[in-house]
Amino acid sequence: MLIENASNILKKISHAAMRAGRSPDEVKLIAVTKTVGIETIKEAIDAGLRVFGENRVQEAQKKISDLKFEISNSNIEWHLIGHLQKNKAKYAVQLFDLIHTVDSVELAEELNKQAGKIGKIQRVLVQVKLSEEETKHGISKDELTLLLEGINKLKNLKVEGLMTMPPFFEDPEKARPYFKRLREIRDNINSSRITHYALRELSMGMSNDFEVAIEEGATMVRIGTAIFGERK
Repeated sequence: MLIENASNILKKISHAAMRAGRSPDEVKLIAVTKTVGIETIKEAIDAGLRVFGENRVQEAQKKISDLKFEISNSNIEWHLIGHLQKNKAKYAVQLFDLIHTVDSVELAEELNKQAGKIGKIQRVLVQVKLSEEETKHGISKDELTLLLEGINKLKNLKVEGLMTMPPFFEDPEKARPYFKRLREIRDNINSSRITHYALRELSMGMSNDFEVAIEEGATMVRIGTAIFGERK
């Protein structure tokens, strides 16, 4: 079932990219393994998946160390896609290839400090809050430039793009304006040369709306339920 699900998602990614006149290679599938056990993750690796997203540092710690012990495939990438508290920054830089959820100068500075201690350039995305929902994290678009300028001064962080999480809608078309807005914000930043590097990545779209996100420019989609089934 998992292989079938993953294959189905990859087909949908390809079709959505082609509808938008894009190459399917431009879109990275992040398999979200929140509450998913080690054996199932190994099955996902056997099915060809290579990029995994975790929501919590603590849950990720055990999985990543167990899998490193059992699997010698160095192509596996781990992404943190959940909210990160400053006091977990030390562990986050040890565990994750990419952190999607930087949303304050304070967090960026702590990640930079901890990355510096282990001689790492930590790749990050900035999470932008585009909805009014209280439960959503992220920096407001009005404060985004200041945060990016702050990150520019940190030598152990490399910002590669933006991430957002729109409200959940039964109809994925209702999420489209949020995805379009993030792409526009990214493009404006790139044209105004606010950052040292062009921001390439747009992490947006989940199981229910990833096709619309890809049509609007997503380069990373975060998919759990559609691969692993409903969370228990």
